[in-house]
Amino acid sequence: MSDDRHDPDRRPLRFDDDRWGLGLRGLDADRLPHRESVFALSNGCIGWRGLLDEGEPVGIAGCYANGVFETHPMPYSEPAYGYPTEGQSIVNVPDGQVIRLLVDGEPFDVRTGVLERHEQRLDFRAGTLHREVDWVSPSGSRVRVTSTRLVSYDRPSVAAVRYSVEATDTAVEVTVQSELLANVPVPEGTHPDERIQRMLERPLAPVGDHVLGTAATLVHRLRRRRLRIAAAMDHLVDAPGGARVDTETSPDLARTTVGVRLGPDERLQLMKAVAYEWADDATAGGLRDRADSEVAEALREGWDALADAQRRRLDRFWHAADVVVEGEPRLQQAVRFALFQVFQSAVRLDGRSVPGKGLTGAGYQGHTFWDFEGFVLPVLTSTLPESAREALRWRHATLHLARDRARELHLAGAAFPWRTLDGTESSGYWPASTIGWHVQAAIAAAVIHFHRGTRDETFLRECGAELLIETARLWMSLARRDEDGGVHFDGVTGPDEYSAMVDDNAYTNLMAAQNLRAAASAARSVPDVAERLGAGADEVDGWRDAAARIVVPYDERRGVHQQAAGFTEYARWDFEGTPAEHYPLHDHYPYFSLYRSQVVKQADLVLALYFAYDAFTPEETERAFRYSEAITVRDSSLSACIQAVIAAQVGQLELAADYLAEAATLDLDDVQGDTEDGVHLASLAGIWTALVAGFGGFRDSETEVRFAPRLPPQLTRLAFGIRFCGRVLRVDASTDATTYTLVEGEPVTVRHFDEAVELEVHRPTTRATPPLPDPGPRPTQPKGRAPRPFGEAFGR
Repeated sequence: MSDDRHDPDRRPLRFDDDRWGLGLRGLDADRLPHRESVFALSNGCIGWRGLLDEGEPVGIAGCYANGVFETHPMPYSEPAYGYPTEGQSIVNVPDGQVIRLLVDGEPFDVRTGVLERHEQRLDFRAGTLHREVDWVSPSGSRVRVTSTRLVSYDRPSVAAVRYSVEATDTAVEVTVQSELLANVPVPEGTHPDERIQRMLERPLAPVGDHVLGTAATLVHRLRRRRLRIAAAMDHLVDAPGGARVDTETSPDLARTTVGVRLGPDERLQLMKAVAYEWADDATAGGLRDRADSEVAEALREGWDALADAQRRRLDRFWHAADVVVEGEPRLQQAVRFALFQVFQSAVRLDGRSVPGKGLTGAGYQGHTFWDFEGFVLPVLTSTLPESAREALRWRHATLHLARDRARELHLAGAAFPWRTLDGTESSGYWPASTIGWHVQAAIAAAVIHFHRGTRDETFLRECGAELLIETARLWMSLARRDEDGGVHFDGVTGPDEYSAMVDDNAYTNLMAAQNLRAAASAARSVPDVAERLGAGADEVDGWRDAAARIVVPYDERRGVHQQAAGFTEYARWDFEGTPAEHYPLHDHYPYFSLYRSQVVKQADLVLALYFAYDAFTPEETERAFRYSEAITVRDSSLSACIQAVIAAQVGQLELAADYLAEAATLDLDDVQGDTEDGVHLASLAGIWTALVAGFGGFRDSETEVRFAPRLPPQLTRLAFGIRFCGRVLRVDASTDATTYTLVEGEPVTVRHFDEAVELEVHRPTTRATPPLPDPGPRPTQPKGRAPRPFGEAFGR
């Protein structure tokens, strides 16, 4: 995929300037895949891409159920021991979005006739996608089509559409065909291997199709896996004088046809409810009955009840999670879009994972990566802790697979996968899947942060302690002791994908130390769990001792921490001689060249500066950041947000604002040209992190929560909320001062810079912002890789 960060010819979709929604007028058929991703709806359980109701034209069709995926052989030209043998790819479940329309016998198609008005709006407070169309058919019949769809937060297997057709000037004959369509064609290039691409083109084998009155159900099974899925639909129809309604099915299609003649200003309205049920241990009949029941209950409740429940759930979320930024309207929209996407990716996980694209697209074959725990889970812990708990429970539920993987690799403890759908390693790229051990530390860090933020002792006892202990055991089996007793981790791959198989990656080592200390603390907190797992005093003491002796590489001559041992001795990449069109580098240069050069794809040492912030002095942080900036090219969406955090921490506020703008526009402006595959969920979560941890200075530890708010000149106000330990705290920062308000919960003491601030509920407390020390000159980036200025990114 080419890098479009600086492509002057790319014109982003012009969304309305709406702070609580994402509105788009007109229809650019060439940009359908992009809008389908950003207009996608999900609840963490099921997801619908933002397709046009009538199903055509379509960019990339997509209707997903979390956990419905197919396996396929993992082909290798030269297989070796320990390589994963099966890959996994998410597949489309039966698509219930389609509602086709015929007006006086002519199909409604935005490419024909006259499209007088076309508007779509994603509503961040209602959790709905709304559409309004005024259309004149080729023969001159005029209608207004209105639809609103939702994917229910209260009923995790249910999605619904309210659809209406109005005759706006003369009488028309209207026919609506509402469909449930299985084996929707997947686009070419869904998988790079043509054999697997063919396998994924018709992944659902029919088991049964059923009609009961106006309700229809399709039951399928995956062709390789045992999993079965039932999809059901039914409708409520309201038409003047009644309507003709007929339902029919075939193995891959269920269709309800509604026919009516409308006079001028008369309207046909229908509510469509769709439900999905899937399992590998249920009968086809049982799944069908469950899906039918969910549809019947949704129709019994009616549209208004479903929509009211949707809004109530979002009201509770925004009450604590809303982030207010003043100074740039498009940034405010982008921030709420990001939080909405994080929310809907996880609100109803119910023991499932969160893919890298959420359920907005099939990018990365629907896999979950370490960046979920690294980037998304901290945001959920502070805004939607019940979903963070569910996500970590999913990791715990896959612990047996991680133990099996560790044994396969002749290691102790648990080795969690680099990329997966069900907890099984699904990456054939061994420098990541086999030695990217930092995924273990990311999971452990998420457990640590969740426990700090919730003090959920039940979770620690049931899941958290075991995750920490088993990952600690893995680190101990990987560790090497030198003659002086120092602990090293050799032959590892850190977060930077332009480095592989290095010794003592700083981020990995520091996170391993954090993991080991936390495991020892957990064993002390829940001794009965430790005893059940066989973690005796000697083993626990060994974790503490190893954590204290882990070596973090440092270049004494240059006075800077190294990304990995010897990294600062590598040849520096020829940035001056690299043409702009050769980015991203991995599309134009062999990894052999990248791996032996000082060039960084994404934040790595800088990531350590954030996640292990207490391991560095302010001077060390500033030097490490300045050094990393000069060699980081940001060929990954995971980088800008973390660079924003550390830039703000070291006082480079305008640089931090530029990085924030890059993250904020990544999906809305399709900066990398790949949002059609789904939104970049970790980067979206990183927008919150850039604001709250960057400009808000939020950090937590076992003993305190601290803030150090400083705003860049582009912003006049930043206000955000955080949930922690049963409390809701609002922080409202301006250029000169910050007000702290405890909205809910017991009194608490927080730290404002170096000052302890005691807070009581509903008693705002304001503190002045201390002067900013001179941060020195702005750090420089490789030629052509500096972030666009804040104003330019937002079209100012």
